[in-house]
Amino acid sequence: MSRRLRANIVLLSAAWCLILGLLLVPGALSAEEPTPAFSLLQKRPLPFLPGEKLTYEISWSNIVNAGVAVMEVTEVKTPDRGTVLELITTARSVGMVDAVYPVNDIVRSLFDPRSLQSLAFNLSESHGKRKRQRDTVFDHEARTAISRVNNGPSEVLTIPENVQDALSAMYYLRTRDAFSIGKPIIIQVVDSGKTWSVEVHVLGRETVKTPAGEFATIKVKTFPKYEGVFMNKGEIFIWLTDDSRKLPVLMKSTITIGSIVSTLTEVRTGPAAH
Repeated sequence: MSRRLRANIVLLSAAWCLILGLLLVPGALSAEEPTPAFSLLQKRPLPFLPGEKLTYEISWSNIVNAGVAVMEVTEVKTPDRGTVLELITTARSVGMVDAVYPVNDIVRSLFDPRSLQSLAFNLSESHGKRKRQRDTVFDHEARTAISRVNNGPSEVLTIPENVQDALSAMYYLRTRDAFSIGKPIIIQVVDSGKTWSVEVHVLGRETVKTPAGEFATIKVKTFPKYEGVFMNKGEIFIWLTDDSRKLPVLMKSTITIGSIVSTLTEVRTGPAAH
């Protein structure tokens, strides 16, 4: 395999995994404080419930089928918080990408539906021959998080109020109801040992057709801050259904050689969702 082809496959896999993990890209720091979310559930129920399952086809520029991702919501019982939600995203490569650079990722997040806070985060990555495990446990009362990569030493981080992990940030975004042009939504996210202030900007309303159906959507964009192979110039766009569920039906990440597109192919909602 040529060096250039291998470099392109690695680049595609990196951008692809960003979308598969549904990691919101850290944006420019903003002076605007995140809106407290503790009163949200007094107004309306969560837009996602145990039993929700969203399946996506991952492609390169809508041309090459690269993988499949599944986002699921389940519930688990904890000794100190009672019943909480477990958010699970699995992703695997298919076709040419799987033959050249197999990817198999599992992302888990424990999410408290009452406080809308992340309690713990686990990322298990398998990219080609490289494997990595990352864990983060949150203590919101102490405003700290303990992060660990593989079997390395633990790192204690200072965190702000209402902070999310890289996966729960997407679900937290779905709980918001103030999607207005010119008013960015700010989400604090702990990822890779740092706390980021993520800006989500509303671009407008669009109708989107996917194999799962036709949807009226809100198109949003996050502004990248990372400097790297693709993050320095890449952008992420997300199309959320313009209803109470805010289902992510389409996601697109631009890279130097095209774009990585995640398209919703199948929806199974929770028992009380509508």
